[in-house]
Amino acid sequence: MPNTLVRVAEVTAETPAVRSLRLVRDDGAPFEPYRAGAHIDVTGPTGVLRQYSLCSPPADASSLLIAVKREAGSRGGSEALHTLAAGDKLEIGEPRNLLSLAADADRHVLVAGGIGITPLLSMAYQLHDDRAGFELHYFARSRAEAAFADLLEHRAGFGDRVHLHFGVPRAEQPALLTGVATGLGPASHVYTCGPDGFMDQVTGVFAPVVGDSHVHVEHFTAAEIDTGADRPFTVELDTGEAYEIPAGRSILSVLTDNGIDVFKSCEEGICGSCVSGVLEGIPDHRDQCLSASDKAAGDQVALCVSRALTDKLVIELY
Repeated sequence: MPNTLVRVAEVTAETPAVRSLRLVRDDGAPFEPYRAGAHIDVTGPTGVLRQYSLCSPPADASSLLIAVKREAGSRGGSEALHTLAAGDKLEIGEPRNLLSLAADADRHVLVAGGIGITPLLSMAYQLHDDRAGFELHYFARSRAEAAFADLLEHRAGFGDRVHLHFGVPRAEQPALLTGVATGLGPASHVYTCGPDGFMDQVTGVFAPVVGDSHVHVEHFTAAEIDTGADRPFTVELDTGEAYEIPAGRSILSVLTDNGIDVFKSCEEGICGSCVSGVLEGIPDHRDQCLSASDKAAGDQVALCVSRALTDKLVIELY
């Protein structure tokens, strides 16, 4: 899909390390509404492409809002976006979802850690508009480090659903979350985004109550992968072409080298852009974009990081 040229309409310092960028289309046209929890590819001034969650109301077609945390050791992504000012231009991709609201939930619980508030903010807007039962729990080291805290409490329209938890030590968070889980059941859904250790604790508390498939996780960083035992295998496309995938090479890189056009973005197993269908064989899932239920079904695979547990995978490119 072609990228869209956008202009930075407003820059706001949400915390000392987080800036929000309000984006409008450079041609003045409205955006298409997007599904809550979506993210976009953003190509910054240095040409580095990164993914950022949309945190504006999904039904607001006038602009899109992203929040960028300046990361230590930035390789030109977040640091470059922190240099932008109103009037500067960027290219963005189409919104796409790895995190989405369950249509059949009796109750929704949103649990954010730090910058993980971003996708959950758009979900809270949507749930409020839908008059759905939900609550949002936001953990941060301090109020000064909590992006959008004032907005959530006073300006978003659903402050009575928001619970801010500042300075709660990691070891004390499970007890607090256990109290939140009281009253939930198998028809409830939980959504979480934040540091991996934080999300592990959220999953550990809520999965026994609502079920593994009803805890929805959004990752910002790639997992470390042990490739020491990797072995070669064959990938066959549904059109009949077959390619050997050696140890040390990804399916994505081999297909790309052979002229196969595969949509890709992060190439780290986070964004989900290269996820394709599996028609035959068993994937060795190494991504952080597919849900536990998706991985168990075995009918999808992230081509950038995942491999095969069988000698051959037959795949269908999306």
